[in-house]
Amino acid sequence: MDRIDQLRQALHAHNHRYYVDNAPTISDQEFDALMHELQSLEAAHPERFDPNSPTQRVGSDLGHDFQQVAHRYPMLSLGNTYNRADVSEWYARVQSGLGGTPFAVCCELKFDGLSIALTYEHGRLTQALTRGDGVKGDDVTANVRTIASIPLVLPEGGDYPASFEIRGEVLMPWRSFEALNAERERREEPLFANPRNAASGTLKSRNSAVVAERRLDAYLYYLLGEDIPHQSHYDNMMRCREWGFRVSDAMTMAHSLDDIYAFIDHWDEGRRHLPVATDGIVLKVDSIAQQEQLGYTAKSPRWAIAYKFQAERAATPLTAVTFQVGRTGAVTPVANMQPVLLSGTIVKRASLHNADIISSLDLHIGDTVLVEKAGEIISQIVGVDTTQRTAALGPAVTFATHCPECGTPLVRYDGEAAHYCPNDATCPPQIKGRIEHFITRDTMNIDSIGPETIDAWYAAGLITDVADLYDLRLVQRTDGLYIVRQRASETAQSLFFGAPLDDDAPALATTPKAGQNYIAGIARSLTVPFDRVLYALGIRFVGKVAAKSLAHHFRDMAHLRAAREEDLLSVEGIGSTIAESVLRYFADSRNTTRIDRLAAAGVQMQMPETAQRSSVLTGERIVISGTFTRHSREAYKTLIEAHGGKNVSSISAKTTFVLAGENMGPAKREKAERLGVPLVSEDDFLARIGEA
Repeated sequence: MDRIDQLRQALHAHNHRYYVDNAPTISDQEFDALMHELQSLEAAHPERFDPNSPTQRVGSDLGHDFQQVAHRYPMLSLGNTYNRADVSEWYARVQSGLGGTPFAVCCELKFDGLSIALTYEHGRLTQALTRGDGVKGDDVTANVRTIASIPLVLPEGGDYPASFEIRGEVLMPWRSFEALNAERERREEPLFANPRNAASGTLKSRNSAVVAERRLDAYLYYLLGEDIPHQSHYDNMMRCREWGFRVSDAMTMAHSLDDIYAFIDHWDEGRRHLPVATDGIVLKVDSIAQQEQLGYTAKSPRWAIAYKFQAERAATPLTAVTFQVGRTGAVTPVANMQPVLLSGTIVKRASLHNADIISSLDLHIGDTVLVEKAGEIISQIVGVDTTQRTAALGPAVTFATHCPECGTPLVRYDGEAAHYCPNDATCPPQIKGRIEHFITRDTMNIDSIGPETIDAWYAAGLITDVADLYDLRLVQRTDGLYIVRQRASETAQSLFFGAPLDDDAPALATTPKAGQNYIAGIARSLTVPFDRVLYALGIRFVGKVAAKSLAHHFRDMAHLRAAREEDLLSVEGIGSTIAESVLRYFADSRNTTRIDRLAAAGVQMQMPETAQRSSVLTGERIVISGTFTRHSREAYKTLIEAHGGKNVSSISAKTTFVLAGENMGPAKREKAERLGVPLVSEDDFLARIGEA
């Protein structure tokens, strides 16, 4: 065995000890050293690439489309019940179906995640499919490889079958979920409602590096195959645990209804302390032979049922209501409560959303409020226990009339529920929020700078605008290294090196490593494409998709700035709300000055020219739908533009044709047929542009 194989084997074992056994035997530093050694050896020997190498856990930032693949064994859903009477009826049906033969039931926790089917061939993970419609699912193998608790390679010499499928649930642990939502809240992005939605959205990400960052987990709960070791489901899962899979410790055998009820009672309380979300328990007849005897209905197995827990709710006193200001100026009321344990986490705060919600609840300081998570895991106040009110009750909660940060009177626009601080020029949270949005991964991707750094730089007077970032550079003084802001008078390059420091220039001490990372990150952002720059500007209502549409249509900032309302409305997907917001943005001289400064610094202000290969598609409006085998969807968009065509997102009477791949959505297909829009296959399209 050479060094590459030794390192791979060792790292797989250490991953399992850390993520599954929770018993690491080496330090993080030692693990990183082994990983770096393996990465170096693999880079020097590309012919030794292995998709199941531990180095592949980090994922890739290359986008990919998901192919739909048929399940070898259909993935049916379980029947649900919310009461013990239904459990008793199911138990009686099983007894009847087995003709009175004794049977045991395996009781398991019902994890609230995304169902997954993993295929292993000769101990190596070869495929991971989502449930999909039960008959076929999305191939998410590349993303699943990043989940550290899922073994990529089983230990050599194990007694596992040569080929088998194991099913389970991909989850986002509470800790990962809360960190993700905290980051999304900081960016003023929509929060995930619950860990299941977050896990599902993450696993379907087209960027496996994002999946790796979000630290998903997985619990496995069913083994399938032609050569499985036992006729007992419970024994099979215990064997899977020996092979290296994470199997819940809560799995228990029951031999009567009373045993089942005891399991329900225990976990109805115990689930509150688990590191992952659960929403019930699953009951399965243990014998595989008896499972086959009982069979299936059209939708679910007769030998299993899910019991769902009731929505979890807690009562706690309301101590205060505070108001937060976001980067758009939106003011959000936040309920501050005495801490209470709910669904495994301590809850102290909950959003009250807007003034209308506060009014409908008739909130008073000191009220005992009812907090619920249920399916919506974001803490929410669902009511007030008015029977707990006393003479000592505090005043009614009213919405703020002035900005809590800058004192400016708040405004409420027609048709909107939110109140806004209109002072976007000097209101600190709005200024810092715009800068934080500007540096995120989806915008300028300046990952060396975080919210704490922005707070410190703002307090020191280094930055009050996103354009100030490009005036930062490092200066060595006799008392140490400083990061300073000073306008450069020469080229963009001189923003980062050169001129002597003005005595009155804002400055803040830094370390060499941190300072170099700041400046290097800012310098790298000069290569970020124009569509992401446009999104980074934070124009209200212009999200990532709208920014891309505008950038591709107008091609550069000059044409976008000169656009009239009718020009904007002609862009696919741009309506009157976005068009009016864009016009307001460019009508403000502060914004145009900011753009001029960014352009002078070297920030990309135009889309790269697409090399024109032919004009065979000139004047044609083309919709892409489905999945493809020859090129990715993004590659086809580039090809359409290279041959003179225009990409459009939705089918209309103006659409020339649909480039239709496999699994085209039925709604799009029906609309195309109704409007008489032709469907062109992948091969026919390539032949048309001369690239068959």
